[in-house]
Amino acid sequence: MIPREIIDEIVYRNNIEDVISSYVTLKRAGSNFKGNCPFHSERTPSFTVFPATKSFYCFGCGAGGDVISFTMRAENLEYVDALELLAQKSGITIPKDKVDAPTGPSRKRVLEMNLDAAKFFRSCLFDKNIGGEAMKYLTETRQLSTSTIRRFGLGYSPNDFGALTNHMHKLGYTDEELTVGFLCGKSKKTGRTYDYFRNRVIFPIIDTIGNVIGFGGRVMDGSEPKYLNTSDTPAFKKSNNLFALNFAKANAEEQLILCEGYMDVIALHAAGFENAVATLGTAITPSQARIFAKYTKKVIITYDSDNAGQAAADKAMRYLAEVGVEVRVLRLSGAKDPDEYIKKFGKESFHNMLSESKGSFDYKLDKVIISHDITQPQGLLRASAEICSIIAGTYSSVEREIYISTASKRLGISVDSLKADVERIQRQRQKEQAEKQSKEAYMSVKSINDRVNPDASKNIKASAAEEAVLGLMLIFPECRNGAATGKIDVSEDDFSTSFGKRVFSAICELERTDEGFSKAMLGQVFSLDEISRIESIEQKRSTLSNSKEMFETCVQSLKQSKSSGDDDILAMFEKKRLEAKKLRESKASK
Repeated sequence: MIPREIIDEIVYRNNIEDVISSYVTLKRAGSNFKGNCPFHSERTPSFTVFPATKSFYCFGCGAGGDVISFTMRAENLEYVDALELLAQKSGITIPKDKVDAPTGPSRKRVLEMNLDAAKFFRSCLFDKNIGGEAMKYLTETRQLSTSTIRRFGLGYSPNDFGALTNHMHKLGYTDEELTVGFLCGKSKKTGRTYDYFRNRVIFPIIDTIGNVIGFGGRVMDGSEPKYLNTSDTPAFKKSNNLFALNFAKANAEEQLILCEGYMDVIALHAAGFENAVATLGTAITPSQARIFAKYTKKVIITYDSDNAGQAAADKAMRYLAEVGVEVRVLRLSGAKDPDEYIKKFGKESFHNMLSESKGSFDYKLDKVIISHDITQPQGLLRASAEICSIIAGTYSSVEREIYISTASKRLGISVDSLKADVERIQRQRQKEQAEKQSKEAYMSVKSINDRVNPDASKNIKASAAEEAVLGLMLIFPECRNGAATGKIDVSEDDFSTSFGKRVFSAICELERTDEGFSKAMLGQVFSLDEISRIESIEQKRSTLSNSKEMFETCVQSLKQSKSSGDDDILAMFEKKRLEAKKLRESKASK
């Protein structure tokens, strides 16, 4: 692995609040910073950065750690790749001879490989003997200018099983690297490699700092599958990226246009709508919704008018609303998608249509009314039930009042009747949520389904005592030193859980090194979920009474609890139940 002194320098130069603020809008909260968590959707900020300890923790989803583990999560990287990215950002050069040989191609290697592949695809497109048909498809069928084709780096993959693979071999890339980078596949029968993209127009996917992170390939006829996309690699995770955001980010402040496909985005950019983006071969994900929230205030959805497009639009509205982005939906008449609409009616007409886009509730209301014959009693009943269910799921009480009034006028049903049904649905959902929270509280107390520390359910007292000892060791150097040197009588054998033993041993081993303990080094031996649990243990302990005497008391409790049962389980469950009840009452009062 990378030597300790280089890791320490990387962490020192990458100020955690500066790094995280490039992903999350942070606001000062005393000596700390708070913001909406980039790893789960939330309205009320529960994500906290602690400059004093150079760490972060989300009190909502439990993600936590240091600047390295944050980068690993945010960029979908392994430990060494995250260090290399942070080193690059801070101007640190990691000597090649200081890094152990990786088990597979690194993110940097995949990015280099993608760039060379993109150059190959582009050269094939502009070679008349190879890419003539593809160029004709783009310029005549799709009506794209050469400048637009060059701007998006479009290319062509020859109809050959080995054209790209052979070219990449000449550049020094191995079959393993090409397979991991999703540029070639491997036959199960013969074991031979073959080009993954063949006889397709190629769309390079470029991140916001200019790296080619993946590819999309489209057929030029009606064959299936219409699109092939790069699967997840060390450099790419499709659920964490948006096509053309590298261009659109400069025009995103007021609004972004969300399209369904690459061609729609390129057609809109060519027509002057340079704030268009698309998801990557999949419906929008919560991670992508949080990307939108980072760059813009409003999103206009322009998905295809078919059933699949409308279902995807419903999901997009839900995810975007969860992160506080205003959502509007554009219904195109006379065309199935923006590309076709602009070709038929022109960019001025499309601009006018954008201004007529509807808010998410109006769109849903129209959709429900169209689906039912509200002139008939049964149709009206079904429509009102669906609409009340939609309104009941709205977070803001002000919005609910407005939506009830709007629905009342459209359906011809009194405001009082609709409001009563909405409140009834809300009460039923609150009851179901309370039952769910009660079950979760019980399972939490029993540590059931604890994937990080599955041994905890075998002895609740022991696992709680372990966390107390480990929390104090993480917070106080003197506690770490006392345990590591034997001045305080505690050892790995005193721990009941495998996870507790591993954390204790890792802390002591680092403490005994010449450089001393560093949380940054824990990432070498613990997974991201385990790092988050370690951070959780420290944060929970930091809110309690702490001292050297307290540490010795916790150590004694640890030794005693190893052989004890869980006699106080009912009391602990009751405490969790009351906490859940207070949380429900707090939410209900808002």
